[in-house]
Amino acid sequence: MLGLVKKIFGDTNERDVKRLMKTVDTINKMEPEFTALSDAQLKGKTEEFRARIEKGATLEEILPEAFATVREASKRVLNKRHYDVQLLGGIALHEGRIAEMKTGEGKTLVGTLPVYLNALLGKGAHVVTVNDYLAQRDSQEMGQIYEYLGMTVGINLSGMDHASKQAAYACDITYGTNNEYGFDYLRDNMVLYKEQMVQRPLYFCIIDEVDSILVDEARTPLIISGQAQKSTELYFAADRFVKKLVAEEDYTVDIKVKSVALTEAGVAKAERAFGIDNLYDQAHVTLNHHIVQGLKANVIMRRDVDYVVAEGEVVIVDEFTGRLMAGRRYSDGLHQAIEAKEGIEVQNESMTLATITFQNYFRMYKKLAGMTGTAKTEEEEFKKIYGLEVLQVPTNRPNQRQDIPDVVYKSVESKFRAVVNEIVERHAKNQPVLVGTVSIENSEVLSEMLKRKGVKHQVLNAKYHAEEAQIISGAGQAGAVTIATNMAGRGTDIILGEGVSDLGGLHIIGTERHESRRIDNQLRGRAGRQGDPGSTQFYLSLGDELMKRFGADNVLNMMERLGFEEDQPIESKMITRAVESAQKRVEGNNFDMRKVVLQYDDVMNQQREVIYKQRREVLESENIKQIVMEMIRGTIQRNVEAHCPDDIPENWELQEVADYMNSKMLEEGAITRDDLWGKEVEEIVEFIFGKVQEKYDAREERIGEEMVREFEKVIVLRAVDSKWMDHIDAMDQLRQGIHLRAYGGTDPLREYQFEGFAMFNEMISTIQEEVATYVMRAQIESNQERQAVVDEKQISTSGEPAEKRPVKVADQIGRNDPCPCGSGKKYKHCHGQTS
Repeated sequence: MLGLVKKIFGDTNERDVKRLMKTVDTINKMEPEFTALSDAQLKGKTEEFRARIEKGATLEEILPEAFATVREASKRVLNKRHYDVQLLGGIALHEGRIAEMKTGEGKTLVGTLPVYLNALLGKGAHVVTVNDYLAQRDSQEMGQIYEYLGMTVGINLSGMDHASKQAAYACDITYGTNNEYGFDYLRDNMVLYKEQMVQRPLYFCIIDEVDSILVDEARTPLIISGQAQKSTELYFAADRFVKKLVAEEDYTVDIKVKSVALTEAGVAKAERAFGIDNLYDQAHVTLNHHIVQGLKANVIMRRDVDYVVAEGEVVIVDEFTGRLMAGRRYSDGLHQAIEAKEGIEVQNESMTLATITFQNYFRMYKKLAGMTGTAKTEEEEFKKIYGLEVLQVPTNRPNQRQDIPDVVYKSVESKFRAVVNEIVERHAKNQPVLVGTVSIENSEVLSEMLKRKGVKHQVLNAKYHAEEAQIISGAGQAGAVTIATNMAGRGTDIILGEGVSDLGGLHIIGTERHESRRIDNQLRGRAGRQGDPGSTQFYLSLGDELMKRFGADNVLNMMERLGFEEDQPIESKMITRAVESAQKRVEGNNFDMRKVVLQYDDVMNQQREVIYKQRREVLESENIKQIVMEMIRGTIQRNVEAHCPDDIPENWELQEVADYMNSKMLEEGAITRDDLWGKEVEEIVEFIFGKVQEKYDAREERIGEEMVREFEKVIVLRAVDSKWMDHIDAMDQLRQGIHLRAYGGTDPLREYQFEGFAMFNEMISTIQEEVATYVMRAQIESNQERQAVVDEKQISTSGEPAEKRPVKVADQIGRNDPCPCGSGKKYKHCHGQTS
């Protein structure tokens, strides 16, 4: 069917290649002209291009000359001339596509063309690699071209100090790893002063090994976690205190809006009980918060109505349906306050401070592109999630590699024996052999077997990237035998030694099929680079994970019937096809899983964008009085509307409105019920807002505008950060329990969207109320310092799912982290066993 479609409409990849080759021809025609330029003239091209852009020229208009410039600079600096297919790949990257280029085709050099072109705009061009070693290697080597042409090059590594990171991001071109870019984005949205931010707005990004970063690593979100500065003991202390308070005398309750407020007498009692001067001082925000939440837990939240206690846990009851909401926790510390009230263990408040998936981070770039040797199998995912189309770039020389059909053995043991015999045979002829394994365990088994046969070999496990790149680059030398996990040495070229071509080139042996065809193709692609000879073959057994999952029993029965010996293989294209169709099914399942993760994260992402945008406005504005006033008005409006819900003024609860305003923003007796009687809802809001403004203006005059402006920022940032972090935690708890809703016949994703939206609106209201209360009630005696909600020493970056979040140093490997060897196993089940 596909062949018929191609016949009628033509191959779109072929059409695109033909279209782009016209531009390549234009660049080639310019080559003699650029070769004739002096060094000074060539270097002067950068300023010339920038001047033309300022006058309105587009990057597309400049592209042929810019690419010709980079090609000539590369010839002079690195002694490397871009091939036509590399120019082709560079144009595809500039257009915001994925360039699929076979191993050995020089992807790193391809990247220099669009990176230089896009860096001319002065908005920063980011190059993303899979590890720090490759970032350093590429920035040093390719950086020579950029620096020759007058551009600055920075490198962004983990563990770098703040000033170095700022300098790296300020460069025209920045190299770094996906993790570091993502964590810097999250950290930038936790800073207290705009000068502490390191990233500029995200503009252009090229991802090397794009499939590894946007597909393989897309399952695990980036998480910054930490210990909140709230002691669990404080919940119990607050609980003991509020249980002694007297209703109406020490506090007022507003059941309708689920609000409590201490009276002047209650505040005085709290100050005596905790030995402090002023409960509304900035230094006592946490204590005040715990007291209010303790009051809510004891006075408003009712056991067996709002929640139940089951097996030592507080479980929320849905107020509308009455069903238990497993996994949900009240946010803002209320859940912990209820746990203290009920005398059960208060859950540790190690919490997620910030989190984002790679999908949502990289989709923020204005223009995104990527390079890899294997992208076509994942084309649907790239297109649907990132809007990235794949262009298969032709090889510079025809591919001579021979892919031999798979062989299948009855058992894992017989398979390994056959692999070792094959290695011994080829090694005797001095032909280099590279063996790919899916786990470290298997590479060690093979290594032992080869030692017994006296075959000298190297074992790689993707842990030490620099040594690994050195070893893998020597895997093409005569007589070399290299065992490597599939991911080891990715991004490093294997160049054939002298005389190896006559021996048949590098022979690749795969010891197991991976569940993704892409990973198998990466292994195959290490042979036959740049038109070299080479061969590949996979050795399978019926005990392999993939074979067991898909029909190994049928093949075993067939082998038994036909009387196959233990060491006798089946070699058949039919089996190869069956395995590939099994892989397609698994890839489809994995894509669906990643899509679901993204659909849930999209809910959080919309909220994250709103909060981060508003937070940035606060940091960048000199004066946020208007923002604060809108928050105060919003808080007044909500309270008045809650107590004046219909058109019958006789039913309005005006005394409750007056009590709330006096306790939260004004003073006792400042507003009476009579002041509000006879007014429309909007008039009541305006009247109260006028009173608040009077008090505000008087304070501003007394204290001084400058001090009040900074105090407003202190209060807003603290409220936003603490409530947002609580909200992330609450959303995380909701996400973990939401799948149980499917048993009730509802769609968990829709429920998550609805409840998440309601929780977000509730959080916004809470932020506004806290800002209104503190801005109006706190006493400002001196300049206030902005304080982080979480101590910086307690913050850790990890790729852990949020439900497992040990606090750990950034460069340590967590026991539940993916093992850095690339086996796909958790560290504790892999290299963590030996440490």
